[in-house]
Order: sequence, then C-alpha cells, then structure tokens
Amino acid sequence: MRSNKPESRVINYAAVAALVLCADVSHADQGGSSFWFPGQFASLVAMQQTPGWALSVIDYHSGVAAAGGAAAAKEILAGKIPANVNVNLNLSLSGRADLVALAPSYTFATAVLGGQLVVGMSGQYGRAATSIAGTLTAIAGPIVVTRTGMLEGSLTSYGDLAPFAQLLWSHGVDNYMAYVTGNVPVGDYDPTRIPNIGLGHGAIDIGGAYTYFDPAAGNEISGVAGLTYNFRNPDTLYRSGIDFHFDWGASHYLTKQLFVGIVGYAYQQITDDSGQNPILGGFRSRVFGVGPQIGYSFPVAGMQGSLSLRGYGEFGAANRPSGWNTWLTFTISPSAPAAIAPTKHPVVK
Repeated sequence: MRSNKPESRVINYAAVAALVLCADVSHADQGGSSFWFPGQFASLVAMQQTPGWALSVIDYHSGVAAAGGAAAAKEILAGKIPANVNVNLNLSLSGRADLVALAPSYTFATAVLGGQLVVGMSGQYGRAATSIAGTLTAIAGPIVVTRTGMLEGSLTSYGDLAPFAQLLWSHGVDNYMAYVTGNVPVGDYDPTRIPNIGLGHGAIDIGGAYTYFDPAAGNEISGVAGLTYNFRNPDTLYRSGIDFHFDWGASHYLTKQLFVGIVGYAYQQITDDSGQNPILGGFRSRVFGVGPQIGYSFPVAGMQGSLSLRGYGEFGAANRPSGWNTWLTFTISPSAPAAIAPTKHPVVK
C-alpha cells in the first residue's frame, strides 16, 4: 500500500511559487534575466493540501556560461551603449548564484469555485557573481572603440517579492491546478551593475497543471504550462517578450515516505524583446533541462516535514546562459487528520 496522505505530497508544493527570482547572471531575456525560473515546478504540484499554514525554504544553486549575444547583452545594458552604435561581439560570460528563498502560504478549508484555494508570497536573499571576458568593439561613424579585458562583480543582497494564488481540484487519480503569480520589483537592482538580485521590472505569470497520481501503484506524473508577460523596465526602457514555459516531473514511491524520479523543463520566448540594441535582434531565448529527483516526508513536532532534491543539466540554449542548477526544498505543513488520510485510495473532493 502507498500512502496518500496530503502531507506526503507537499514536498514540492510551495516551490510552485517560490519563484526564485534570482541573480540576473543566470538566465536571459533582459540581458540575462527572466521572471520565470525553469525548474520551480516538478512532481505532485496539482495535489490538494491540508488546510492551514505552510512554509517552504528553498536552497537554490546554479552555474552558467554564455558567449556571443547572450554575453554581450549584459555588457550592452550595463554600459548603456547607445542603440545607434554598432557592436562587434566577442565575449564570454560566466555566473554563479547561491540563494535561499522563503515561501509561506495558507490553504483555505472552504472551497472556492469547487476547488481548494492556496495563497502565499515568496522572496529570497543570497549571493550572485558574474564575470564577462573578451573584446567588445563599438563603432559610431568614424569612431571605433575597443574594450578588451574582464568585467566582474558580486552582490549579496535581497530580491523581489512574488505573491501567488492557486486553485486545486481533485477527481480520483486526476488532479488539476490553476495559478497566477507576479513580480513586485522591490529587490536590490541597479541597471549599471553586474550582477543584480532584483529584476528591475514587474511581471505577471498565469498557467495550469495536471498531476496523475495512483497511490496504490505509487506512480505519479505532472506537467505545468504557463505564460509570462513582462512589463517595461523603467530604468532601461527594455521590455522582455512573452515567455512560454513547461515544467514536468515523474516519480515512483519506493516506500510510503520515499520517492525517486526524473524532472525536466522547456522554456521558449515567443515574442521579441523591445528597447534593446538593434545588434541583438529579437533576442528570443530558449533552454531545455533534465535531471533526477528524490523526496522524503517525515513528522516534525506534530506537523509534516518534507525534503526534496532535484538537479538539472541544461542544453539547447539560445540567447540565454546555460549550465546546471539544483533545488533543495524543505517544507513544513499541517498533518492531515487520520479521517481524511486513507492509505490506499486518493481523496476525492
């Protein structure tokens, strides 16, 4: 028999909107940053939760690299190179982010639109480091300026806030979720600095998810699709295009508390950026990632604790730094009453 306790399924749930809006060295739209971080959704995301308060702590690490336009975009923005200046690109970028995000949330007991409502907020604090090396040649009429060498910097500070809301529905082994979230640009951001923790502009993201979970067999598969609309950065007048993202996970329970599986994501920008230097073109970004995951649930002081670890190796990147990233998530949430925690059949709402 496999456990269907809601608390055993909460392992990745608060990471749903943890939205680790971390250092803009790591991913690209606006010169290296996007609101949506691929990999924040994984397995079990559409499963209903035990009503009450929950808290997730997410430890995020990444290491990335890029060359050509994806590297030059960062220096073009930070150096405020005018749009009428031609730029020859021969640069390489490397970056690392080490962040901790907190995501408190509350699950309501009263049904909303026939589903379960979850609301919360996330934010993060940590360190980002970036270096850009190579040669950048700027040409304006008869004037030619060449810069060779390395720009580098690091920052330890706080990031933006991301409020979120979810609605969850359960029908036997089929589970559904709709969500909305957004970026409140209150984090540490300077348009001339390399790197930043804050994003520098607002954004809104909407999407939906499906989870198939058979507790008797211990098998699960989840997929989450969404779209991000980015607002204009008031400091740079740069607006990132609309992004489409799809995160997925598949897992198998080895015991009532332990599961293993695989995770992955696909990220594709579907409209052009605006306000960028013409040398960059539409600057549509793309990346894919895949890797392993493991999760374990356990009691903690009368509540339910969950710990999960997943890692991604990235490939197929375009106009976007790529490399690797890991997510270590600890969640503490209310324990389900025994009356609503059958061990064989899923809860049907």
